[in-house]
Amino acid sequence: MAITRRLEMQFTNAAGRRVTLAVVEPRDNVTAAEVQGAMQTILARNVFTTSGGDLTGIAGARIVAREVTELQVT
Repeated sequence: MAITRRLEMQFTNAAGRRVTLAVVEPRDNVTAAEVQGAMQTILARNVFTTSGGDLTGIAGARIVAREVTELQVT
């Protein structure tokens, strides 16, 4: 069994749609304040653009954990 984690940072873009940027295997002790700071930096520096235009706001953030169990089949 393997557990994978990813940090999903959710933004809104100029078209009003939600855009998710993901970081695979974030630090175990990452804090909400650190994530918020990183998201604010991404917005302030206009690092990314989307088909709906530039990122314009923070919609949320979450850590998603996924458990995978391999089955032996023949």
